[in-house]
Amino acid sequence: MTTLKCIAVDDEPLALKLVETFIDQTPFLQLSASCDNAVEAMSLIREKQPDLVFLDINMPNLTGMELARLLQEQPGQVPKIVFTTAYNHYAIEGYKVNAVDYLLKPFSYEEFLRAANKVLQITEEASNNFQPITADDEFIFLKVEYQWVRISLKEILYIESLKDYVKVHLDDNQKAILSLISLKALEEKLPSAKFMRVHRSFIVSLDKINAISKNSIFIDKTEITVGEQYKETFKTIVDKWLK
Repeated sequence: MTTLKCIAVDDEPLALKLVETFIDQTPFLQLSASCDNAVEAMSLIREKQPDLVFLDINMPNLTGMELARLLQEQPGQVPKIVFTTAYNHYAIEGYKVNAVDYLLKPFSYEEFLRAANKVLQITEEASNNFQPITADDEFIFLKVEYQWVRISLKEILYIESLKDYVKVHLDDNQKAILSLISLKALEEKLPSAKFMRVHRSFIVSLDKINAISKNSIFIDKTEITVGEQYKETFKTIVDKWLK
């Protein structure tokens, strides 16, 4: 069984202890660290590289929601987040930062386990969702519902992140393909000579770009904004094209 490395973050000692206890009770969870503030949590996440963070929202100095937004903007793999809070009005904000679940205090072990199982399912399905490819391969396989679908790399226009899914947009008016895998996981398997991450929500096929502007890429009739953290890398590619 897959083991998920976890970090627990809560400024209330009793609430933190409860999450630690629940993690210890769950066979597929492993507690890597715990802390009582989001600033320390940021450092621990960088150091420990956890798969899952149980994150309180209402904390001083830096809230859990603010930490989640910062993590979304950082390069590299972002851990799954399950929010824990005493306030139910954060549910929509949690969705915006791709939180897997939202536990309303006081929550039971059954509710905790349900959230943990959801993360486990997403992780296992994503890890089994593709076969390794090399720069010389001309296709990939992605799991779509209950079958593996072969996709030609030459047919991919761009790939869009939709929370825990990716939407692969294809040329020749083919229907887009939806697959349960993170954009980061798929990015690591695509040949970098053919595909580039240009936004936290988009990977583009370099061969399909038909126009560029200062801050945007145009593929077919779609305009894709180049994210701030990707501009320098993309500029390097553009400079080579324009020489």
